This record gives sequence, structure tokens and C-alpha cells, in this order.
Amino acid sequence: MQTVSCPSCGAPVQFRSHAAVMAVCEFCRATVLKDADSVKDIGKMSSVLEDYSPIQIGTSGVAGQRGFTVVGRIQLRYSQGIWNEWFLLFDDASTAWLGDSSGLFTITTERTVTNALPRFEDIVPGHLYPIAEARFTASEKRVADCIGGQGELPFKVGPGYQARVADFRSGARFVTLDYSDGERPVFYDGVSTTLGQMKCQLLRDDEQIKASAGKYRGKVDALDCPSCGSAIKFLPGVTTSLVCPACAARLDASGPEAQVLAAGEKVARVRTTLELGAVAKISGSDHTVIGAMVRADDENTEWTEYLVYNTRAGFFWLVETADGWFRANVLDNWPNWQSTGSNDATLDGVIYRKKYDYAARVKFAAGAFNWRVAVGDQVRVLEFENGNTSLAAELSDAELTWSRSTPVAFDQVRAWFGAAVKGSAPAAKGGAEKGRNSTAIKFMWWVLGLNAIPLLFNFDDTLLVLAAALFALFYPPAMFRNND
Repeated sequence: MQTVSCPSCGAPVQFRSHAAVMAVCEFCRATVLKDADSVKDIGKMSSVLEDYSPIQIGTSGVAGQRGFTVVGRIQLRYSQGIWNEWFLLFDDASTAWLGDSSGLFTITTERTVTNALPRFEDIVPGHLYPIAEARFTASEKRVADCIGGQGELPFKVGPGYQARVADFRSGARFVTLDYSDGERPVFYDGVSTTLGQMKCQLLRDDEQIKASAGKYRGKVDALDCPSCGSAIKFLPGVTTSLVCPACAARLDASGPEAQVLAAGEKVARVRTTLELGAVAKISGSDHTVIGAMVRADDENTEWTEYLVYNTRAGFFWLVETADGWFRANVLDNWPNWQSTGSNDATLDGVIYRKKYDYAARVKFAAGAFNWRVAVGDQVRVLEFENGNTSLAAELSDAELTWSRSTPVAFDQVRAWFGAAVKGSAPAAKGGAEKGRNSTAIKFMWWVLGLNAIPLLFNFDDTLLVLAAALFALFYPPAMFRNND
């Protein structure tokens, strides 16, 4: 470990990693650049946004049976939101990056590859690419600006630093190609992981997150919409993208003052079964509904999606449809899927068959989200099913995501949320079909009755033949009625 004096304020600045070339003074925010035999101040670094992440400088954990400590962070903003890249120092002095985006975590290490890599401009989410003797699906392409830094970092960043990165996935394996320094990208190879798998220590607790985020914004749990003045309830530090429930204005709450991204129009209040701020008790922990949106498919069939958040468990979606309720979790371990034209997707050895392929558009949105959402946003959805479990691929021009959904009984939803649930259980699936069956049966009785009249006056046939004919005519509708 090397300790130097900050050229700006004189406070001690530590360099624990030999790979670190700069550090941000925690007292005055000066960016301290380490040279061969000296250090110099190259300007102030913006403070990072105190977001919902439980990770902080000093958090420790294990990856690949090696212990690590978080020693630095850069925070990046792109068109859909913000994410963190934490700089890790392992006990053996090697380094890596911990990506932290919307509660999903990846650990990657820089590697050397000799084969050809795709150009940044040619990468299309959802397409397969040969990378490092394997095939990966492009999951996302981003152009992002560095908006803040903290601790030690292995390269010089600051105002004006822009990152051009593309992410790829194959199962749990995760690859990033970083084009920030030129056409030939830097190759980072790694895996998806979770806080539990990393056995993280010294994480921020719920109160620390709320206190730091609330202090940063000057609001504890609400702000006034700068567009219409209506109060917007949200959890400070959880998200930075808000949609006003009253005027549909899109807001950026990543700074001390909320900024209007796009003005909305006065909208009729949409009544939802769960209101924003509803709290569920799941496995002994509080989970809060922070956002809600109504989406519709090509045939204008609507459903409601609720974004539910817990500090440790992260985000999941609770989906309300005419057929019942479903819980959907974004997957970090991706299924084996060849292309958008493939009819099969395999996950954990289970084959899912494609059932639907449709466009889904946002008709209404309100609350806080972990990405920027707006009415009119549209994605292509491909659904695959195996029994009661389904996989969904949502594809846009910039991103592909996978989620897994399982049904949730309405009684379970009511048990989770209690009195916060408004309304009753949806009609039993197939109720419409039963009504149609009943009408069809009545029509069959009427038609068969008309056809039976001539038999009653056909005295040339025997009574036995008449009875057999009547039995053959009237028994089938009776069977339909029993089955119905």
C-alpha cells in the first residue's frame, strides 16, 4: 500500500493496488494522478450518485475462491439510466471489475484475444457472434458518459470520458467489449453472480441507503413534480427515472433537483389493483411497489406490470393479467437460444417451446423505474413455455433481456400485500369458453330436436330403431353438458 498527500488539501490518499494510476481524494474530491515519482492534482471529480446499491468502498467478498476488496468505482450514465463499475483488488494483488446494474452483478477480468472481434457499429442485440472460440448473444450496446468516480482506478477518467461498450452472454458467462479507446476493443471475460454467491461483507444496510440518498436529494420519500406540482412518492436512492402519475412527465431524479426529461399531458388516473408504495411481506422482508405500467399487445389485450423492490433481493415484476397473476424475474443465467427464428429455448436442461411472438407497447406508466420508460415504448416479445413456467425474451434496438415467469395465486398476492390489494380475483380461466360451450349445446338440442320430429311419425320403423336413433342423437349433447 502506498500513501500520498493530496496535492489539493494535503489529506492522505491511499493506493492499495499497484495497478491503480489515479485516486479520488475523499475529503476534497480532487483527482490525484500517480506518476513515476510524484502525484499531481488534475481537477475535481464529480461525486457519485448515492444510489440503491448496497456495495461501497471497503466491501469485501469472494470470487473464484479468491478474496477481494472494493477499492474504487466509476459511475456511468447512458440513455436508459445509470450503472456502477466497481474496481476490485484481490488478495493476490490481481484486479477485476464488478458490474452493478439494476440489481444484477457481473465480475469480469481483462483478457487477451487474438481472433477478430466485431465492430461496435455492426453489433445488433439478439444476434450471435463468435468471440474467443465461443458463440455469444449480444445483450446490450451502450454509449455512456462517466458522471462520477470514487476511490482508486486503473486508468484516468473524468469529465468528458465516454465509454462505448457492448455486452454479450452465453449461459452464466458474461463478456464485455470496451471500444472506449479505439476500434480494437478491450476484452473482458467473466460471469454473472449475486451478492450471496460473493459472500459480501460490509454492505450498506437499508437505513444507510435511505439516509445517504435522501440527504443527497434533499427529500426523504417524495418530491413535487416540476411539471405540474403533484407529489410523487418514491424511495430515494432506489431509482433515478420517474414518471409523474398525474401529468405523465418523465423526470430524472439523479441530481439534487428533479429535471423534466419530457413533458407529459394530463392523464386520467388508471386504477390498479396495487397502488404505488404498497408493501408486501415476503419471506419476512418488506418489498415495495415502486412503479406500475400498463402494456398492450398487437390485439390490444392489456395487462399490468408492477415493479417490486427490496434492498437485498433487488427487483422483480408482479404481472396481473386476465388469466391471473405471475411473478417474473430477470435472468442472469441465459437460456440456450439460437436466434429470433428459433422455436426452442433450453434452460437448465429443460426445453421451452415458443408459443407467442408479438409487439408490446407501454400505454400507461407511473412511479419509479430502474430504466427510463415512456408511453409508446415498444419491444418485441417472444414467449416460450414448459408447463406452468414461461421464459420471455424482450428485444429492442439496444437491448435483449430474458425473464422467467411462474404463476402466483391471487390468495398469495393478498397474503403478501394484505389490505393494499384492491379488487377481487380474476375470473376463472376458460370462463368465456364455458359460456360459448353452453350456447352451443342449446343450439345442438334445438337442431337435433327438429331432426327427431320426422322419426316420431315414421311408423314403418320399429320402436327399437327409433329408440336407438334418439339415443344416438341426444346422448352427445348430454355428454357436453356434463363436461362443461
